[in-house]
Amino acid sequence: MNKYSIILPVRNGGAYARECVMSILSQTYKDFNFIVLDNNSTDGTAEWIESLKDERIVIYRSNEPLGIVGNWSRIKAVPKNEFITLIGHDDILDPHYLAVMDDLIARYPDASLYQSHFRYIDSNGKRIKACLPMKERMDPAEVLGVFLRNEMDVIGTGFMMRSKDYDALGGIPDYPNLMFADFELWINLARKNYMAVAKEESFAFRIHQSTTKTSSDDVLLKAFARFVDYLEALKISDPQLGKVISSNVSALLNFYCQGLSSRLLRTPMNNRNGQTVKAIINDFRVYAVRLIPEAAFNPLDNRTVRLAYYIDSNPVTRNLFLLFKKIYSKPIAGK
Repeated sequence: MNKYSIILPVRNGGAYARECVMSILSQTYKDFNFIVLDNNSTDGTAEWIESLKDERIVIYRSNEPLGIVGNWSRIKAVPKNEFITLIGHDDILDPHYLAVMDDLIARYPDASLYQSHFRYIDSNGKRIKACLPMKERMDPAEVLGVFLRNEMDVIGTGFMMRSKDYDALGGIPDYPNLMFADFELWINLARKNYMAVAKEESFAFRIHQSTTKTSSDDVLLKAFARFVDYLEALKISDPQLGKVISSNVSALLNFYCQGLSSRLLRTPMNNRNGQTVKAIINDFRVYAVRLIPEAAFNPLDNRTVRLAYYIDSNPVTRNLFLLFKKIYSKPIAGK
């Protein structure tokens, strides 16, 4: 039996998936299998992977489209080796990724979550920047704190965990489009003991038209609301982590209130499903009451949120803003 399983859920991955697959099969550490969860691809992705005839590949094909949530939910059901890592079809593992992780596990055998440093690349594979630095060992309170303060780059690729722990947690949580699902999953895995991080950079995360950027505003807002539900329940059930939430969650609320308000401002009214910046601000006030009732939190103290509120409050300024963005917008790479 192999020690590791690398799991790739994919639908119509195209050239990115081919690059991803070849990076997986090029690992210098050979004791692994490669599980592909093909979500009814129609672009030849599954056929191409099968044509490689590599004995390490195990492919599970779906006869109908499952959606991203349905496909990723299959991870829990399929046979897996002792350790698993999940990868997006447009990301790339360096040849030494598994070797780095195997060494990390040998040094920290009782950790419950593992990760390495990584880099961001653009749609052409060009390096953009390195990830934020991470401590080599973090207990659950430290992991939660850096998550809430946005001092750690939280992504879906690269994390390593034990299959039994992943399955015991019920797999990846059922969030809309899986937005914020990885936040909850990594926190829960770290809570089992602690998180260990390799100092080496061993994979690349691609920034382009991702699920985050293509999901509707409504989906993102619903997903964040569910994450707030999780944090509230965690605060009640775990007093130690509750203190971490109380001390740090205002940073999270401020960050996402600003991001979601700015994002909505760039969305025409007929594509908003009735949502407004004012409604987002009111939602975040409620979140603050639920998570930090003892603290004063006013989204309008944030200059960007305040500006978005004033622009969105008037049809004239809102339409002028959209016109300005249309004329002067330039493609930018963002997380």
